[in-house]
Amino acid sequence: MRNLIDFIIKHHAWVFFIIYVVISCALLFQSNPYQRSVYFGSSNRVVARIYEWSDVFTGYFGLRKVNESLLHRNGELEMENLMLRRQLQQYSYAAAADSLASADTLLRGYDFVVARVINNSVSRLDNYITLDKGSADGVTPEMAVVTSDGIVGIVNVVNEHNAVAISVLNTKLRVSCKVKGTDCFGSLTWDGRNYEYAVLEEMPRHVEFQPGDTIVTSGFSAVFPDGVLVGTIHDYAKQKDDNFYTMRVKLSTDFSRLGAVRIVSNESREKQHLLEQEAQQ
Repeated sequence: MRNLIDFIIKHHAWVFFIIYVVISCALLFQSNPYQRSVYFGSSNRVVARIYEWSDVFTGYFGLRKVNESLLHRNGELEMENLMLRRQLQQYSYAAAADSLASADTLLRGYDFVVARVINNSVSRLDNYITLDKGSADGVTPEMAVVTSDGIVGIVNVVNEHNAVAISVLNTKLRVSCKVKGTDCFGSLTWDGRNYEYAVLEEMPRHVEFQPGDTIVTSGFSAVFPDGVLVGTIHDYAKQKDDNFYTMRVKLSTDFSRLGAVRIVSNESREKQHLLEQEAQQ
């Protein structure tokens, strides 16, 4: 209290000045309707502008949450569509064999995590992709990485909060693929030249295809689900062995503009690996 009194005494001139200003404004606005209306109109405009700015800022920061929700829902719909295609294909095979597979079995095994690309390259001979999700989010090595446009790569190394995937644009990666609508498959690899194209090797000569046909994953790798889009046939040539073709595939994924991706897991992969290893012993 003593300090307050000392402050008022020290600055009494300013204190009286502020009091006089407040009293003057009150008398002015109380006795003059015009000045009062101008004051309230101006204050309402200021308050309205503040509310507009507040709404813009809150709306902007809310967009990221909405975008994450939309990406996750879009991923769910894509996986449902993929599973339905697998189910339809299995039913077709079952009908030919006079045996229908269970829908529960067909839809079981695949799950996904939405992640964002935080580092990527396309100009090296062996390219890798860093993602913002890791083991804490359920990501493990050998999980497939895809987008709504097609395949991206395979998870290689994982820590708690990040993962590094081998890109399709990597000479060390080979993916089993086929011409859509056929059962014959070959190996997709990258020749290190153009990031928009890959090479599909060892495609049997008797397979019917033409430039523009769609290339999809075969499902034989136990990493990528069957039927994931890869690209389209750009051109082709015979290999040294005349029984096979080599195709140049225009990739459907634009690796120079990767943003959100989906990390897909196959719960039956480990069982398949164990069974294959047992058969090889």
